[in-house]
Formats: sequence, C-alpha cells, structure tokens
Amino acid sequence: MVVALAGALSLAVAMGIGRFAFTPMLPLMIGAGQLDVASGGWLASANYAGYLLGALTASRVPLSPGRLGAAALVLTAALTAAMALPVSPWLWAALRLAAGICSAWAFVATSVWCLGALARAQRPSWSGGVYAGVGAGIAIAGLYCLAGGSANASPMSLWLQLGLLALVLMAPVLWVLGKLNNLSQPAAASVVRAAAVPPRTTGLVICYGVLGFGYILPATFLPVLARSVVEDPRLFGLAWPVFGLMAALSTFMAAWCMRHASRLQVWAIAHVLMGAGVLLPSLWPNGWTIALSALLVGGTFMVITMAGVQEIRARAVGDPTALVGRMTAAFALGQIAGPVASSLLLHLPDGSANGLNLALQAGGASLLVSAAWLWREAHTSQRLQEVPHAP
Repeated sequence: MVVALAGALSLAVAMGIGRFAFTPMLPLMIGAGQLDVASGGWLASANYAGYLLGALTASRVPLSPGRLGAAALVLTAALTAAMALPVSPWLWAALRLAAGICSAWAFVATSVWCLGALARAQRPSWSGGVYAGVGAGIAIAGLYCLAGGSANASPMSLWLQLGLLALVLMAPVLWVLGKLNNLSQPAAASVVRAAAVPPRTTGLVICYGVLGFGYILPATFLPVLARSVVEDPRLFGLAWPVFGLMAALSTFMAAWCMRHASRLQVWAIAHVLMGAGVLLPSLWPNGWTIALSALLVGGTFMVITMAGVQEIRARAVGDPTALVGRMTAAFALGQIAGPVASSLLLHLPDGSANGLNLALQAGGASLLVSAAWLWREAHTSQRLQEVPHAP
C-alpha cells in the first residue's frame, strides 16, 4: 500500500505538475502579457521534444531505477519553480525541454521500481492506484491554477507555489525509495539490458505511439473547440481538472477490468472508446459532443498507459527499463506528430475551416485501426498460451 501510494505521488509530481501544469498556466501567462499563443505553442513543443529525449535516454543513464526516479523528481520541482524567473520565452522553452526530459525519466523509472516492488509483493492489482497519480496530479494542478487565477495571483507566484507543492508531494516518495532495495543496487544495474527485443512487441510499441497521436489532438484543441460553442468562460477553467479526475478514476476501473479480461483486450476497447471521443467533435461540433469527447479521452488515456506498460513489462526479458523506454519514446513521437499534422493540414486549401477536423479524424481512424490489431493480437496470444509445450 505504501509503495503504491509512493508511485502515485511520484507520477503526480512528474506528470501532473512537472509536465501538465503548463496547460492551465498558459492562459494565465498569456493574460499577464508574458506569452502569446504562438510562443506558448513553442514552449509546449519543447516539452514534447524533451519527453522524447527523456524516453530515449532513460535506459542509458547509469543509475538504478530508484535513483533515476529520485533525481528526476528533485529536478522537476526545481524546474517548475524556475518558470517563475523573469526571462525570455526562449529560456522558458529550455526549462520546458528539461522538464520534459525529467518527466519521462520519472515515468519510466517509476514504472520499473514501483511495479516491480508490487509484483514482488504479489500486489499487481494495486497498479491502478499507481497510475491514478497522473490524473490526480492533473486535477490538483488544474484546481490550484483555477483557484490562483480566481484570486488574481501572478503566474510568477503560482509557479513558485507549484514547485513547493512538488517538493511536499515528493517527500514521501524519497522516503519510500530510501527503504527499498532499488537504491542499494549497483549503478551498473541499469545498463544491463536484454540483448534483443522480445518477439511480437514491435506492434505494441506502434500502438502505444498511436495513443500519443490520437490523444494529443483533443487534449490540445478541445478548449479551442469549446470556446466556439460554449459561452461561459468558467467552464474552460474546469475542463482540465475534470479531465484529470476522469483519468484518475479510470485507472481503478481498468484494474478491475484486467482481472476479468486480458490486458490486450482492455487496451483494444480503450482505443475504440478514445477513437470515438476524438472523432465526435469533428463530426458534430457542439457542447455535448465536446463534453463527451473530454470524458472519453480523459477516461481512457491512462487505461491504455496501464495496460500497455504492464503488457510490455510482462514480455520483457530481464530488466524492462529499455522496453518501457521504447514505449514512452513511441508515445512521445506520436504526441509530436499530432500537432505537426494539424499544422500542415491548416495550410491546405480551406485548411482554416477543415484542417483541425481532418487531423482529429486521422487520429480517430488510427486509434480504431490499432484497436482492431490489438484485438487480433489478444486472440493470437491466447492461442499461443493454450498450445501445450513439448515435454
């Protein structure tokens, strides 16, 4: 129980604050004249690129998963507070790049040290509570920024407070890590990887990349669509906390589902639901479809994360850090490809009217196609497990 709570707090700090707090902070920074929409987009892109770099390098850092996770959390708090510095947007972009690297390191490390500890304790079902930390962190950061903005707090003071909040939340994590054997492992342990990629994992990595491509489009553009059909501005401030709350609650439902169905089947169904959520606002743009899209996407992206990471860990040979890193890198690439695709489509004839809709439809279609592949893979895996082994 204590280990699961520490894992949840680790992800809440690394993802909910270090990575996603920028989403509710951006309109406050724009309102204060610190950024415009274009420079805000560059800062977001820098964070996406940093997440990719972190995913690619997590398995190469000469630290055990516990030490890597601890270092990433400390750096996350410092980088969050540093956003309060009155510097140029380019330096803020550098800070967001570094924050993305640390977020990926913390996610990969936590997925290894925490899930490994739960498996050794024969408590794998508690993984739902661990990944609920991402959604809980998003909700906490969103509500904190909503309250701060309502109180007319300056973005500078809010960044400092978020950095302090990250320090407070990470303290129990560092204490638990000090009690685990992870920190006593030799430094070389993290660089001993499986020599070859296990068979039948490339498709899983690609499907996880499709998640990044599909989810980032509504996560980025739903507020834009909502502003065109909903007049009450208070709904914009509540959108991100609700998104995070759905993500947190969905992980507990996913843990229950994975006791009654295979991980691949849960993953496939989640892709179908997310695909529907991505398609809806492009086909019928109104308040109800946008709200349903937020519920479907927010309620499935952490389910897919849980199922995907657990499945790849189960197939890994030896230390799973490298494979989890590959999954995270694929997700980061898909996340970068989504905004790029929408930007390119906006330059097509009549792109200003149809570019975003086309991008959403491409994301929804890719999720539905990958769902079909995952469902087929689930049945293939089941058949292979049922084949008797030769004596």
